[in-house]
Amino acid sequence: MVVVADSNSPSDVVTGREADLIHATHYANELLLRLMVPPGLLASGTEEEKKKAAAERAPTQTQITQLIEKVAKVYGCNVVENTTSWQFERNEIESEKKIILAPGAGVKGEGIPDVGEVWGVELGLSLGSGKVKTLPLRATLHRRTTTTYILKRESSRKTLSEAVKKFGTFPFSLRQLDDERAAKVGAVECVRGGVLRQYEPAGDADNAPVSRVLTTIAITKNGITRLAAPTTPDLSKFQTDKKIEDEEILKILERPLSKSTGSKKNKNNKKKTAAKKADE
Repeated sequence: MVVVADSNSPSDVVTGREADLIHATHYANELLLRLMVPPGLLASGTEEEKKKAAAERAPTQTQITQLIEKVAKVYGCNVVENTTSWQFERNEIESEKKIILAPGAGVKGEGIPDVGEVWGVELGLSLGSGKVKTLPLRATLHRRTTTTYILKRESSRKTLSEAVKKFGTFPFSLRQLDDERAAKVGAVECVRGGVLRQYEPAGDADNAPVSRVLTTIAITKNGITRLAAPTTPDLSKFQTDKKIEDEEILKILERPLSKSTGSKKNKNNKKKTAAKKADE
């Protein structure tokens, strides 16, 4: 969702419900990232205090959802149903581990984040109910599956071959193929045979504004590193009268995402100083 100030406004400040949504999305996303830091990883103090912190249990998926929902409620928003964060592996963006916020009936996440993993962390909020509906729009995003099926049409085989050659098992748009018109025809049998997964266009059931943020992170021994993330919004440009007051949430938001390891410049200076002393 793109939010801009009213053209009739004398300033470039966004107000109203859209501003509430931007604030809610920012703080809920920052909270979610901090909840993914393994217990004790960034603990400081004595060895005993570090061991005690490491012995703490990671928050359950239910607890994570409850905390994110608290932030959303402050700003009058709801978490988008079945918002899923996946662990990434080589050539796989939907591994076994996943965190599902506001899961629907019969849906649940599995696993907790750990050091040495890469995750695609998604956060979705809505000014409506958060329930999702399929939109009556043509699907253009697809992805190769592990299903084997003998395709009968030449156009289908050509579409699948080009998709696998260019994108492997990663999602792609039909517009990215050489002949989009032929790809539209070929994709029909591929989807029917299960060799391509079709991503159905979806939106809020109430047609309300929705925000979605995806952050790719690496969890290292020094904490969380953002590998890819949207630009942090300038919250001074989004005016709201709502404010988070929950002490538990405020304490979590104060936590760092990673340890301060110093800049490369400082490290290089230290090396030069050490080398100079060695020469003396």
